[in-house]
Amino acid sequence: MHVMIIGAAGMIGRKLVDTLVANPRALGRDVSHLTLVDVVAASAPANLASTVTVANLAETGSAARLIATRPDMIFHLAAVVSGEAEADFEKGYAVNLDGTRNLFEAIRLEGAGEPYRPRLVFASSTAVFGSPFPDAIGDEFLTAPLTSYGTQKAIAELLLSDYSRRGVFDGVGLRLPTICIRPGAPNKAASGFFSGILREPLNGEEAVLPVEEDVRHWFASPRAAVGFFLRAAQMDLTPVGPRRNLTMPGLSATVAEQIDALRRIAGDEAVRLIRRQPDPVIARIVAGWPMNFQADRARELGFRAETSFEDIIRIYIDDERGGRAT
Repeated sequence: MHVMIIGAAGMIGRKLVDTLVANPRALGRDVSHLTLVDVVAASAPANLASTVTVANLAETGSAARLIATRPDMIFHLAAVVSGEAEADFEKGYAVNLDGTRNLFEAIRLEGAGEPYRPRLVFASSTAVFGSPFPDAIGDEFLTAPLTSYGTQKAIAELLLSDYSRRGVFDGVGLRLPTICIRPGAPNKAASGFFSGILREPLNGEEAVLPVEEDVRHWFASPRAAVGFFLRAAQMDLTPVGPRRNLTMPGLSATVAEQIDALRRIAGDEAVRLIRRQPDPVIARIVAGWPMNFQADRARELGFRAETSFEDIIRIYIDDERGGRAT
């Protein structure tokens, strides 16, 4: 099976590659070739045939050149993240909407002659929802985003469902929780501080908290996120029906609960490294995000996530710090 990962240099893309290298049958069939696509060169695995391509789907002809290789499985993870999409309107729409539409159109045109219908798994976001919210958002709740990023993802979800309905590809969209704890350097996501207030103290560094501790949000670990994509890639989509976008399971927690979990694992010394510095722009963006979900459809389809923040922190310690808390 030829697998293409668009956004392969990102955190989830890198972890997905590592998983496929460690277990080439993680998708239920042998992976014969990986094509790794991003706007910067991704790292090629040493023991699996691969092609590394630097490309921007927003550029004319870029998607068509990629799809001409006819990958059997496409993971579309590439995006301008929430904070950057809000700050740079044109870039957000060019990458998150135009790039995605270009990809979908390239698949449609490639299949206009000899039939071609790949499985496509799209990374969406719970930012497609906007307040006011119920205590826990069910699978029937409307998508009414309050940010440009959420709007771009919501439009892409509609396109994915329509292109799937018309048989262009076999698509499924995953509305990801905020992935925490993200390893590495902070990015421009408005949600980045959720990871930072845990990651930096665990690394002995100061972290900035820009919102109040009563802010509640929806989380899953990077390990769970990779599991979501593996599940979506090989599952039978017949039970999913025409509603091809699924809210992934996760854990609803406040910032205070995050900090309490950090204290239980790493002690007061780590917690003292968190510095309160209110940021009204971040606070406004986060205030429009959902806080809790039922995610019944996804759970019934076999998707799983963590149930405690201690588990999320321990996964980071095991996966990124070799089991050392500080």
